[in-house]
Amino acid sequence: MKVALIARSTLYNAPGGDTVQVQQTAAQLNAIGVMADVKLANEIIAYQDYDLLHFFNLIRPADILYHSKKAGKPFVVSTILVDYSEYDKHYRTGIGALFSYLPGNSIEYVKTIARFLLGRDHLSSPAYIWLGQRKSILQILKNAERILPNSESEYRRVIKAYPAPVKYNVIPNGISPAMFKYNGTLPKDETLVLCVARIEGIKNQYNLIKALNNTRFRLLIIGAYSPNQLAYYNRCRAIAAANVSFIDHLPQAKLVKYYQQAKVHVLPSWFETTGLSSVEAAVMGCNLVITDKGDTREYFGNEAFYCDPAQPESILKAVEKAAKATVNLSLRKTIIEKYTWAHAAAQTLKAYQLAI
Repeated sequence: MKVALIARSTLYNAPGGDTVQVQQTAAQLNAIGVMADVKLANEIIAYQDYDLLHFFNLIRPADILYHSKKAGKPFVVSTILVDYSEYDKHYRTGIGALFSYLPGNSIEYVKTIARFLLGRDHLSSPAYIWLGQRKSILQILKNAERILPNSESEYRRVIKAYPAPVKYNVIPNGISPAMFKYNGTLPKDETLVLCVARIEGIKNQYNLIKALNNTRFRLLIIGAYSPNQLAYYNRCRAIAAANVSFIDHLPQAKLVKYYQQAKVHVLPSWFETTGLSSVEAAVMGCNLVITDKGDTREYFGNEAFYCDPAQPESILKAVEKAAKATVNLSLRKTIIEKYTWAHAAAQTLKAYQLAI
């Protein structure tokens, strides 16, 4: 079987959790005998070479519309349905504050067209312009062989927002045990708090900084800012006290030493489907402080410390609890057993076989 994994055109120059998901899925599929090639949405693709197309990010339907129609091949979609609506409506500043007057699908439509007009992204399908966000997604779900959400919770959100009789397989996010090797004999620094994420409004680093400024904790924020979020990044830098440091985006292999040292990892986002860095941090013995918005409870249950992203006081309180708690070896064991890229690839192959 030969499969094209088709992802957003900015997959590499604006890396995020989906970058890791696409690359690791392809690598593990190839390891079990599936010929999997990663293609960007702005590439010319020889569709005849593939048995199946695998798309990522339902929230970017223009790419899927174009390639699925032109190829005439069966296709599946890893939905990765992030809900930006709460952040867009209530917490954007400047011209983005205008989003508070628009419904969620309209906001995504405006953002897609704006990225194209500003030359920050590729718009594959002209049909998207007149169909709009919601109708484009409904058309994709009607024609997809299956969708591959990262959780049952995500599937329920997809169907609630876009009712369609589409079949699905849950494909969890994961880690590579060979890369993330935790050494339980090394001490954890109780004052070191990590936040590994792209720097953008929805990840909520601003409120995290406000929460930990001038406390006993050393906050280390690792990640590059999104192409359209320079102003947000500058706001974060401007309010950061001396106990807050920034490091640009690092490849996964270089994150290991930071996860090993830190006692706490925080992802106080306005929304997360999983929070891939939370999975990585947990398997490296970090206690987690995470958002209570999205699909996170399906992964972490009661084995994480939840915070309200709107309240810096809630974030600080959760960090204090996580720093004092013992390392959660139970969560680490669960991740190794259930959330690996090898396991995800095996489940993805089953979905492919059902699709064709």
